[in-house]
Parts: sequence; structure tokens; C-alpha cells
Amino acid sequence: MSSRNSDKNEQGQGDVFLDDSDIIHEVTMDDDDLPDAEDSESGSDRENSDEDDSMHIFTGHNGEVYAVACSPTDPALVATGSGDDRGFLWKIGQGDWASELLGHKDSVSSLAFSTDGQLLASGGFDGLVQIWDASSGNLKCQLDGPVQGIEWVRWHPRGHLVLAGSEDSSVWMWNADKVANLNVFSGHSASVTCGNFTPDGKTICTGSDDATLRVWNPRSGEIVHVVRGHPYHTEGLTCLALSSDSSLAITGSKDNSVHIVNITSGKVVSSLVSHLDSIECVGLQPSSPWAATGSMDQKLIIWDLHHSLPRCTCDHEVHWTLTLCSVNTNISHPFLDDEVNFPILMD
Repeated sequence: MSSRNSDKNEQGQGDVFLDDSDIIHEVTMDDDDLPDAEDSESGSDRENSDEDDSMHIFTGHNGEVYAVACSPTDPALVATGSGDDRGFLWKIGQGDWASELLGHKDSVSSLAFSTDGQLLASGGFDGLVQIWDASSGNLKCQLDGPVQGIEWVRWHPRGHLVLAGSEDSSVWMWNADKVANLNVFSGHSASVTCGNFTPDGKTICTGSDDATLRVWNPRSGEIVHVVRGHPYHTEGLTCLALSSDSSLAITGSKDNSVHIVNITSGKVVSSLVSHLDSIECVGLQPSSPWAATGSMDQKLIIWDLHHSLPRCTCDHEVHWTLTLCSVNTNISHPFLDDEVNFPILMD
């Protein structure tokens, strides 16, 4: 046998023949003992396939999905925006229904429904904010002003006032019904990456790549507080959320940190330390001491704000990149592909 093995090694491949003297022992196997080929293949498929628990998948976009918004009045109505310069209005469970939102000349970077659900605002990297009828998908008006891309759009909690932050370091506020600019908020020195009205509508909070949180008077445009320096963020802010009583702001940053700020005093009151990479989304549960933070470290962490401690860590195969929706039981997470999935979280 050694000579045949030697020959085989020299040839690299070939047939192997056994003499009677090479046989050591014969083993008889029953057919039932043999593995079934179909079972083997199906088992392999089960190991390699990912379980899909999503309720619905939208596949109309031809580019990366950058923005998702859920209607506050119609749980099935969803808006999406993409790098293909288009937006869509969809209905969950109605795959054949869609309204295409055309008009942007660059990627649709942000979307938001008005509080009454009647209007949809879209912001694009073309510097435009467009207002759409949420029921028909028809364009109502276009709001001009910023000279660079729009980072985010938000609505006043009462009425059709829309707020937008831009890469040009400015924040703009318009009356969408009258197509009129109401105020421009200047003070940041870099792109305004996040912002919103407080739930009572009396204050505006904005975060920027300049590593500051600014609190504004929406009527006068004056700065009420500037939060910066130790113990606050050392790098640009990426996201913020506001408590339902308008007293607290939770902010995330590229420096992996999460801080909670008292909006009235402008003081940092707590820091949430656990993530190992940039914070991409934050959320506060109304009327309860819980917060959620998502990071590029592929973790979603639920926090107990009374003790500033993590209570649950959810690992994810892909980075958390956009938003936590607290309006209903869905978390939507668009990633760098052309699909949007809607998993359900159960208590």
C-alpha cells in the first residue's frame, strides 16, 4: 500500500485499488444507519439560513434607504427615503400599494409626518424641504433656504410648523400652510445633525457636529443654553430625544457616550456609559424611566434612568443606524441596502 500511496502522491490524483491483502475488516451497514441526503441538505440549509420575522418588506428603492417615518394616525402608513433621490408612501400589508414622491435632486435624507398625520415633510441632500399630502402623496409646496443638505426635519407638536437642520450649520423654521419662513437659528459652527421641538412646543433643542447642544427660543430665535465641554460630549452629536414633560434631553455622540441634560438649567444630569462605538439612535419611553440607545457596536441597550444602569442588551448582526419608533410596537431599521424591515418587539 505504501508504494501505491507514493505513486498517488506523485501523480496528485488517480484511482486507488485494493488487493485482498489490504482488507483488514469488513463492516456491514444497514441502510437505516446511513444518513439521508435530503436530511443532510435541509439541515445545512437550516443552519445557513437566517430566520425572517419581519411583517413586511418594501423593495421599491434602487439605492440605500436613509429615512423612515411612521404615520402617527395610521399605523399601516409608512414613508421611506433613499439614495435614489426618491421617497415612497407605503401601506404595511398592502404590497401592491405605493405612492412615489418625486422632486428631490439628491438623496432623501429625512422624513417626518405632522402630528395630525395630514402632511409629510421630506428633506434632501439637495437642501430642499418638500411638503406632501400624506393621504394622496401629492406635493403641496417646497420650502427653500438652506444652502447645503438637510440633515433632519421635524414638526411642531401642534400645528403645521416645520423645523429643519442643515449641513450649513443653520436651523430653519417655516409655516407649511403659508409657505413662509418664520425664523433662522444661527450659532452652530458645523452641521446640525439632530434637533426637535420640545413636546410642549415652547423650546427647540439642536445638536451639532461642533459637539454642542443648543436650546433655543422659537419665537425670538435667541439661544437659551449652550451645553458643551466636560462632562459633555467631546465629539459631534449624532442624535437626540426629548422627554414627554419637556424637561430632559438625551443625546448621543460619535465619542460613544450618551448624556442626559436638564433643558431648563442646561446642566448635564447623568451619563450612560456602556457602548463601544458611535451612538446612532436614542429614544425615551413616555411616562416611564426607560431609555434605549443604539450604536455602531451592534448593540441596542435598554437603560434604567433612575439608576443610570443598563437593564437589557440586544445584540444585532448589523449596526443600528437610524431610529427607534415609540409610537407603536415596531422598530424600523433601514440599513445600507434597498429594503426596509419591520420586526415586532414583544414584551
